[in-house]
This record gives sequence, structure tokens and C-alpha cells, in this order.
Amino acid sequence: MSFCLFLAFGGGPAAPISADDDAKLIALLRGLRGLERAHIYTPAPAHDPFLNDGAPPRLALQLYFARIDDLESAAARSGPLQALASDFPCLAGAPITHEAMLVRRFPVPDPAIAREPWCTYLVAYEGPAEDPNAWHAHYIANHPPIMARLPGIRELELYTGVEWVDFLPGERVRHLQRNKVAFDSPQALTAALESPLRAEMRADYRSFPRFSGKVTHFPMATRALIP
Repeated sequence: MSFCLFLAFGGGPAAPISADDDAKLIALLRGLRGLERAHIYTPAPAHDPFLNDGAPPRLALQLYFARIDDLESAAARSGPLQALASDFPCLAGAPITHEAMLVRRFPVPDPAIAREPWCTYLVAYEGPAEDPNAWHAHYIANHPPIMARLPGIRELELYTGVEWVDFLPGERVRHLQRNKVAFDSPQALTAALESPLRAEMRADYRSFPRFSGKVTHFPMATRALIP
């Protein structure tokens, strides 16, 4: 079992993170107690023929921990992640959202990512569902097996909420669910989204138990950090 912390910095178009800030970010993440790995996301130019959810976050972080207490330590009142709100000029004034979730991994035929940065499609279901238990049961049983057949898929994970303690700046959010699929490049993601498997995904989407709220889809260039 593992947990992840999502942090997203909004605010629309912005200059890329500077080399100095990027180096500071890497150093900050490497110093987190219990961090298993981190994914650093910036916008990517993949195209979805069905959806356009507007401007993605200028920067997003996904931080993996084996223990919830290590995640909470990073997000504590005097924890190291407090620096994200004050020590990075390129993020000054950007609204911050944060959420801790349980990680559910699903196998894919060939998980060997060919290059870095690769391209991840970050999906979030705002919710709520009329019956969350029925919603998750349907999704877990039906949707990942379809997604795992997308051509070129390298990674498939699904995330559900946990109770956690944090004092991070910005807005603490609670989604019904998140998930992601990863591909070698924006072009590979675009090809998968244009494949016939997408019609199966849309058909299954229409069979989901009743839920409300927005669903967002953002293609993001991805770098990995393993301490």
C-alpha cells in the first residue's frame, strides 16, 4: 500500500520554472522523509479529440509515500512543503490545491517508458457520487481493464481519498477519484485518445452510477525523481 500527495499550482499561463527554482525544488523533494518517488508535471501539448478542459496547472507535483505519517510530516505546520508558498518566485501568487489519496496500481502490457519527460494524462472526478461505494465498485471493475488496452500505455493508476492531517497553504480539496495514464510522448497520448478504445471508454463512462461535479483531463509532461 502507498499514498500520494497531489499539489497543483494554478493561475493560467506562466513562465516555465527557472533553472534556479527547479534546482531548489529537486533539493526540497529529495529532503522529504519517507518519499518513495516524486513526479513533476508541467503542461504538455497533447490533443484530446473529445475534450478540452482549459488551462492546466502551471506546475503539479505527485509525491509518493509508503506511510501516511511521513506524508503528514511533509505537510505539517512547520513541515518542509511550507516552502512551496514562499521560496519559489515563479510560483508567487499561484493558487495552490492539495490532496492526499490512496494509490491503486493496475498492470499494463509494457510499462517500460522510453524517454523522459514522458506524457501523463491527469484525470480528476470532482464528485460527489450518489452512492460512492457503487460508483467505485463499477469504476474499478470496468474502466481500468479498458484503459490498460490503450495503445502505447505505460502506466495506469487510480486514486481514492483518505483521511489525513495537513497545514499546507492554499485549498485542501477532496475529489471523488483521480486517475492517470502515461505514455512515451504527447504524440503517443494523442494517438491513444484517437484510437477505437476511446469509444469503449466513452460507452463505459455513460454507464457509471450517478455522480455530479466536473471531470478534468490535463496532459502533462512528466519527470520522475527517486531519492
